[in-house]
Amino acid sequence: MIRLALLLMTLLWAGPASADEFRPAYLQLVQKDATRFDVLWKVPALDEDTRLKLQPVFPPDAKAIGVRRSAYIGGTSVDRWTIEAPGGLIDKAIEFDGFQTARTDILVRLERTDGTEQLERLSPSNPVFRVSSSPGPWEVLVSYTRLGFEHILGGIDHLLFVASLVMLIGSGKRLLVAITTFTLAHSITLALATLGVLNVPSPPVEATIALSIVFVCLEILRMRDPGYESLATRRPWLIAFSFGLLHGLGFAGALAEVGLPQNSIPLALLAFNVGVELGQLAFVGVLLAAGAVLSRVFRVQDSRLARTVPAYAIGSLANLWFLERLLAFSTG
Repeated sequence: MIRLALLLMTLLWAGPASADEFRPAYLQLVQKDATRFDVLWKVPALDEDTRLKLQPVFPPDAKAIGVRRSAYIGGTSVDRWTIEAPGGLIDKAIEFDGFQTARTDILVRLERTDGTEQLERLSPSNPVFRVSSSPGPWEVLVSYTRLGFEHILGGIDHLLFVASLVMLIGSGKRLLVAITTFTLAHSITLALATLGVLNVPSPPVEATIALSIVFVCLEILRMRDPGYESLATRRPWLIAFSFGLLHGLGFAGALAEVGLPQNSIPLALLAFNVGVELGQLAFVGVLLAAGAVLSRVFRVQDSRLARTVPAYAIGSLANLWFLERLLAFSTG
């Protein structure tokens, strides 16, 4: 019945037909001195003339100075300019025009001259960014844990890989070991890529992540054959670890979008990983609970069809993502 729960989730997710999981609007403020801030504003866009109608609204006394520069880069409209705010921005609010109808979240990052940062993800239900004074370690821990948690729950392809592992392994100790090794692996490559030790282009990584889902789904389908055994069925933890190294590079792309506070890099990196792990465990818990509930409601056991249909659905969706991503980076 876990397979039925997976199928229902897959059909709900299949609507957008895309796994571009980390596309909120993004506002970055870099403090230059007590009153001046460099502004970077990024919103999703179809082309140079068609962009999301969403704009930050600074306090009334904040004025733009210098030239505002605009560019279109890979599905994103990017604006850069400088503002001057008499008295600074502490305890002042930044709002967003068009937020209620934009159907997206906004990630806001403020980098102060003392090296500290303020990071928040806004939604239509929480639409205002209020500038605070320099945060302590607790604020960094909370902010980056929340960021990791929200990222994994918005990362459909990463979650479908975890869901495929659940289908391949079932529940129990083997699943716990596989999820733990998956976390360990993506934590390693996430740290290496974020710190600049590894530098792998994002497009081929994202395409290969889609292929990792296809691989696990193929293993699920092959399990229908009597007596079938493979490395994936004998040692699923090894498959989880191998592909976890790959998925960590994908997480690094998300973290690179917001950066790390220069005076708290280890803490922020640890917190982001903790948030990702909590999100994964929450997802697996919901999945197993949904399977248990559906099993009681329908009073049926897992069958070959219950295993096959979700595997085909997830694998087909992952194949579509692979082709989309392959076409995206092969055509430039």
